[in-house]
Amino acid sequence: MSGPVLVTGAAGRIGTVLRGGLPERGWALRSLDVVPVPDVRPGEEQLVADAADLAAMTDAARGASAIVHLAGISGESTWPAIRDTNIESTYCALEAARLAGVPRVVLASSNHASGYTERPADGALLREADAPPRPDTYYGVSKVAMEALGSLYVDRYGLDVVCLRIGSAFAEPTTTRQLSTWLSPADTVSLVHAALSAPAPGFRVVWGVSDNTRRWWDLTAAQELGYESVDDAEVYAEALVEAHGEPDLADPVHRRVGGEYSTDEFDAENFSA
Repeated sequence: MSGPVLVTGAAGRIGTVLRGGLPERGWALRSLDVVPVPDVRPGEEQLVADAADLAAMTDAARGASAIVHLAGISGESTWPAIRDTNIESTYCALEAARLAGVPRVVLASSNHASGYTERPADGALLREADAPPRPDTYYGVSKVAMEALGSLYVDRYGLDVVCLRIGSAFAEPTTTRQLSTWLSPADTVSLVHAALSAPAPGFRVVWGVSDNTRRWWDLTAAQELGYESVDDAEVYAEALVEAHGEPDLADPVHRRVGGEYSTDEFDAENFSA
């Protein structure tokens, strides 16, 4: 590691988790957000800038060993908002890496890039190769664009790019669906650490989920990077099932990769400006 890791969206939920955990794995951090990052750690660099500003991102990337790109709208919104924030900032992260000579970018993709993909009927675990782009929302489209841009920058410019299709990254699961899709804080750190340290990954797309008893996304590709999950949402199952009942696997929320994002609730007119 020859320089700090530039983390965009560092003041957000996942950014905060990484700022607490990555230094313990030996990574120096340069934290960037549009707002000041609270509680700056010793040795942590802080930058206030817009990740969708290419000049600012290129300046921020100089001397970095890698970029972890988290910045963006973390759910559905209007098309102009998603386009101007999520898609533009992904381009800026990758182009800044190219211009500044940063060799690796870790992109926070999402299960919503393939949200209309359905649970395998035979009960098999779903591999990334069996979940092609099938976005469930404009947000999902931005993650498809993210993965496509990552692929381009690997093939054309020789970067290493790892796209993490993150499931439900919260302190603990709060719904019965999240018993399958939860990514714990500790496993979030472990997954990003693996994506940063795996030798010459090229272009990879991997599921971001803990080793949950009820998961139906395959972890093989993530484990090949060196990811080791330490958590399982099943410890929360009794309370959640008692509160909400056993999940109905025929319900789109539990049948599709994107869950509720693939339902009528997320039609575009519900997110008008």
